[in-house]
Amino acid sequence: MVRNGLFHQEPAEFGADSPARTLAVALGATLYSPATRPALARDILKQAERGVVSMVLCLEDSIGDDEVAGAEENLVRQFAELAAAGAAAGAAGPEGGCVPLLFVRVREPRQITDLVRRLGPAGRLLSGFVLPKFTEERGVPFLEALTEAENACGRRLFAMPVLESPELLHLETRTETLAGIARTVEKYRDRVLALRLGVTDFCSAYGLRRAPDMTAYDVQLVASVIADVVNVLGRADGSGFTVTGPVWEYFRVPERMFKPQLRRSPFAGPAEALRTALIRHDMDGLLREIQLDRANGLQGKTCIHPSHVAPVHALSVVSHEEFSDAQDILRPERDGGGVLRSAYTNKMNEVKPHRAWAERTLLRAEVFGVAREDVSFVELLAAGVQTG
Repeated sequence: MVRNGLFHQEPAEFGADSPARTLAVALGATLYSPATRPALARDILKQAERGVVSMVLCLEDSIGDDEVAGAEENLVRQFAELAAAGAAAGAAGPEGGCVPLLFVRVREPRQITDLVRRLGPAGRLLSGFVLPKFTEERGVPFLEALTEAENACGRRLFAMPVLESPELLHLETRTETLAGIARTVEKYRDRVLALRLGVTDFCSAYGLRRAPDMTAYDVQLVASVIADVVNVLGRADGSGFTVTGPVWEYFRVPERMFKPQLRRSPFAGPAEALRTALIRHDMDGLLREIQLDRANGLQGKTCIHPSHVAPVHALSVVSHEEFSDAQDILRPERDGGGVLRSAYTNKMNEVKPHRAWAERTLLRAEVFGVAREDVSFVELLAAGVQTG
């Protein structure tokens, strides 16, 4: 009943076999977890019930160098446990027994082929691998290993390269590095699901760490890299890829220096308590960064805490106004272009310049749904917080 009251168009269901274009948008809030967790299989099922659509099980930076062998063994054991429980691969929706799209973040190319072999039949639950510190030189061996593993297991496996190397950050090597990355991912386009941004590594190169009341876009060094990555790799002319938003590191704020960033007016009345809870748990900065992600051409977000999932998904729902504009722009009779006043009578919709935006908006609407005309992100967020 709650769902019916929120959506003009409900989210469509999808699974691991859905088209890559759909899955790239459907990643949503991608939750990272160390592969060392002893109850990983149980955790995965719990997060699926809470609405997590994609997860990364990490064998890289989140664990110590001396933990890698044990983490690999644990990963194989936990996948076998999921398979024995009858879990279905990468399905979305309320059905029991479904797991999110599962990716493993590896350190070295050899881990890809080795893990696929060791997982055996349980590998059907694996959607692909996350490739760290991706450049042309480092990336090619990873993608060759992925191709080999895919041929060996007979199933589609995706790659999600992480753009986080110092060569990408440093101005004197950025252009050449981006060009090399573009060549590499174009060659393996069918296997590259999305590109992820490693903003924590960018900050690390300069000894920086953004405060909880600042977004990645307030750190100019980081913002400049994001802009250049989208410029080269996120174009809407058919040559681009889905680029996902950077991680939000905080989940409880100790002390504030600046005022909260959530205005009171959208939360007037019963929702005031929600505003207070979001501020107390440092979610106002996250909400602002999600909006800035989309304004800068990014989709979805890397998450390190389950409490971040509901806000990312709530703000991924297409508003009724966005949906109305996108539909108007893409009407067949307007293929020739032109300008029209929006149905909400508050903006100009120019058919040719806004076409790519409209196409992306309708794809997001397919995955995350469309809110009813009188439903704002506050109601969606409240529903997500209550159920998540």
